[in-house]
Amino acid sequence: MTTQNAINWPEKYLPGTCDNFVSNEVIARGVTADRVWRHLTDTSTWESFYDNVSDISFPHGGGPRLEDGREFSFSTFGFPPLAARVVEFRAPAGGEPGRLSWTALQDGPPEERLDVLHAWLVEDLAGGRVRVLTQESQIGRPAAELAGQVPNPMLNGHQAWLDGLLAASR
Repeated sequence: MTTQNAINWPEKYLPGTCDNFVSNEVIARGVTADRVWRHLTDTSTWESFYDNVSDISFPHGGGPRLEDGREFSFSTFGFPPLAARVVEFRAPAGGEPGRLSWTALQDGPPEERLDVLHAWLVEDLAGGRVRVLTQESQIGRPAAELAGQVPNPMLNGHQAWLDGLLAASR
């Protein structure tokens, strides 16, 4: 029996307790966790394989590579730039999965407030395969509105991100 690794969830963002939650996963051959990790953590490549992200910036310097504690901002899903901060960052190594997560916030009146945790897990599997899991929990009225749409734009958008990430990594 094989047990798969899972996302580390802070209590505040626990799936099923928020206004919107999506989970996307790809398992593929022909690419390694290290290659995926390089593209995932280098924000300068995102727009080349994911058309739902723009206006990436690093207001306090650094970048374009993500690292633990790094603050950045970006636009996605029609929202104005979200203020983001990396809260978990561990590259894949020694058989352990890579882990990346960031919080992203949009302030404003209650109908515009959004609080998000977007997490990634990247790991090599037996047989020359890689597994990439991305999950996001969202709190706020905009999140509840997204959750009520069919099909869920977050689910489809994140699948496009995964597919583009794998293509770029190959």
